[in-house]
Amino acid sequence: MTRLIVLFVCVAQIALAGCAQVSGIMKKPPEVRASAMSAEYQLGPADKMRVLVFDEPNLSGEFVVSGAGQVSYPLVGDVMAQGLTVAEFQGELQSRLAAGYLRDPRVSVEVLAYRPFYILGEVNKPGQYPFTDDLTVLNAVAGASGFTYRANTKRIFIRHAGSAAETEYTLTSTTPVLPGDTIRVAERFF
Repeated sequence: MTRLIVLFVCVAQIALAGCAQVSGIMKKPPEVRASAMSAEYQLGPADKMRVLVFDEPNLSGEFVVSGAGQVSYPLVGDVMAQGLTVAEFQGELQSRLAAGYLRDPRVSVEVLAYRPFYILGEVNKPGQYPFTDDLTVLNAVAGASGFTYRANTKRIFIRHAGSAAETEYTLTSTTPVLPGDTIRVAERFF
């Protein structure tokens, strides 16, 4: 009976050690929520915004962040938007308008369309797709007409916008996608 208990404990320790090694290879999904309405969202190229200036209809409208990360705005010229949160961009625009153009401008900025994400590899329709709030990798794969029969459905590779390297994640139903991400679905090995 004691031999059986010792054997059971040894097997359990080996199993736990194996799990620890595997978890060191795969990363957990990032804790960031994909909700693009988050105050932490940073603007980037291809984001489309609506700018409203109270009592100034000629200064209100829809603007797109250029490839250089700027928004060409009437009166003040190019305003850097890349890397700023919506609130920071709003403050920058407000201070530029207050510097000689308007007295006490009230500016409101909202993002209408976020930069797209990209999916490639073992999906039926790889390509560029529009980002939506709370997008997960499984939703992105569904939008790309699903996995191919060769797809590895246990792990996924994501390169976040502005990052040079992709990161490997264990695929779960909550693995988030952020605007500008590139998702690569690898081929499984038999």
